[in-house]
Amino acid sequence: MSARESRPESHPGDDLLAWKAPALEEFERLAEEAFARLPRAFRDLAANVIVRIDDWPDEETLDELEAESAYDLLGLFRGIGLAEAGEPMSGQFPNMIWLYRRPILDYWAEHDETLGAVIAHVLIHEIGHHFGLSDEDMEALEAQAG
Repeated sequence: MSARESRPESHPGDDLLAWKAPALEEFERLAEEAFARLPRAFRDLAANVIVRIDDWPDEETLDELEAESAYDLLGLFRGIGLAEAGEPMSGQFPNMIWLYRRPILDYWAEHDETLGAVIAHVLIHEIGHHFGLSDEDMEALEAQAG
């Protein structure tokens, strides 16, 4: 269910306070839709990356990255990027991306972008770490996914 579908059907004059932020399952679907809009070659290369949706980053991650607040981290890539990849080692964890729902929702509330655009931005940025892409490369991908 998209952010639009997560709120009751509205008519002019309806109470906007009845709208709800998307739950984890809805947010996951929005992330899947954002991924599906990425260029096919990019998706194919990132096909083995696991995407997880959590409400917040864990304390260990926040400490490791020296984040001042849980709101500072919208997403995270953990793994071995394609530029560094060699032969897989026994016991090696899969490449994973985390999208953090609550910080992303907070960012969305403060900016003039759609929630889908914010999710796509974070997803592209984190997948970009997997590929070792520059900021300019990631901006070009965002424009294509637009």
